Amino acid sequence: MSPFVRKVKTASGATAVQIVEKRNGRRRILEHVGSAHDETELAVLMSAAQQRVHGVQDELLLVEQPRREPVGPIVEHASSEVLWRVLTDAYEQLGFDQINDEVFKALVTARIIEPTSKQDTLRVLGDLGRPVPHVNTLYNCLRRCVERDYRSRVAASCWAHATARGPVALVMYDLTTLHFEVTNEDRLRKVGMSKERRVDPQVTVGLLVTAGGFPLEVALFEGNKAETKTLIPVIEQFKTRHGINELVVVADAGMLSADNLNGLEDAGCRFIVASRQSHVPYDLGDHFERHGNYTPDDSTIETTRDMGTGRQRRTRRVVYHYSFKRHKRDDKTINAQVVKAEKVADGLRPVARDRFVTVTTDADGKKAEVNWDVIERARFCAGFKGYVTNIGADVMDGAAVVAAYRDLWHVEESFRMAKGDLQARPIFHRKREPIEAHLTIVFAALAVARHLQDQTGVSIKRLVQTLRPLQTRLGP
Repeated sequence: MSPFVRKVKTASGATAVQIVEKRNGRRRILEHVGSAHDETELAVLMSAAQQRVHGVQDELLLVEQPRREPVGPIVEHASSEVLWRVLTDAYEQLGFDQINDEVFKALVTARIIEPTSKQDTLRVLGDLGRPVPHVNTLYNCLRRCVERDYRSRVAASCWAHATARGPVALVMYDLTTLHFEVTNEDRLRKVGMSKERRVDPQVTVGLLVTAGGFPLEVALFEGNKAETKTLIPVIEQFKTRHGINELVVVADAGMLSADNLNGLEDAGCRFIVASRQSHVPYDLGDHFERHGNYTPDDSTIETTRDMGTGRQRRTRRVVYHYSFKRHKRDDKTINAQVVKAEKVADGLRPVARDRFVTVTTDADGKKAEVNWDVIERARFCAGFKGYVTNIGADVMDGAAVVAAYRDLWHVEESFRMAKGDLQARPIFHRKREPIEAHLTIVFAALAVARHLQDQTGVSIKRLVQTLRPLQTRLGP
């Protein structure tokens, strides 16, 4: 069948104009002419597409057709050459070009520019003026990505880049979840505790970054995997991959367990892990009895805590930091929760999972009451944040421990970039191999994005928005 022109709505709401042919009942895209955002652009693109179709038909039929004068404006071939060069230069500066896979490079770069499904990436590449591969070529690349272990090579390049200016002694770890638009679970995609409070099947992703937020390692786990069960495998994989002996690991309270801390210590790692707020009265009770409950703003208090049982029991150093600003914020939150609890107790609000409500059952049925003991303990904890560490005070004092932990927001920023700017979620793949490949592409794209942000001081979103309209026109 002869080539023909078709219009397709894209995920961004634009209308893509494509030249397509149909063979053996299957449509094959010959060329992406462009995407229109209004009727004028659409008319211009349709005119250009019709002209190109006529030219293709003339060659196929080998019959000399009468010369046709183009009607309407002539569209030149446009390429976002500046943006493409900036991104691919950064890709090569990080050493990712040693993978030697142009399709993988195109997938990583296109995800930074306009993250979308793998099939729709063909349109993105066409809009950018890049060569458009067949969709099967993209899926073959995903298979190569797993078979040839591109992720290890990306991770090795990231580590080389991170250590180029000096040794990296401190890394930060956190966990997030990525959901799927499906209803049924399988061995990998499980319903678990969602960071977005969704009930869809999901996977959990662990991310290890430098103190500045540059990604070093990424790992995929089942959707119902407990947070505390992910840290040790990622750290062991990271240390083995790069031959590291000494490392300081910083993580939030979700990673706090006696087994985790013992495992890190046995692996030769030092750690700084946030303590749960509920431990404050037990850790600081004796201190306040001896010294009173006055605590200066921005001061630290040192104490110890026994963690674990039996042979696994070890004494840990705990550093508490007090902030008057944090105290005021905690008080405001507590007051709002007390108001909700009183409404529940008065029957003005349904019983939910309210923090200060205790539900008891007697002969008259269930009764909700305000738990004032819990409220008193919460006010006692206001303003304090604790950190458990195995680093001695002679090596790092309390203020240094607090300062090291404060950089953990860089991990959250990287996750926001991966989920927002790079749209790592939702994932449209079904099997583990393409999901792993998708995560590798996002990992590489995140590294390029963080590198460019560090170099320019501009967010990757702003960078793309600024450079994408700069078009290099190559002629009709």
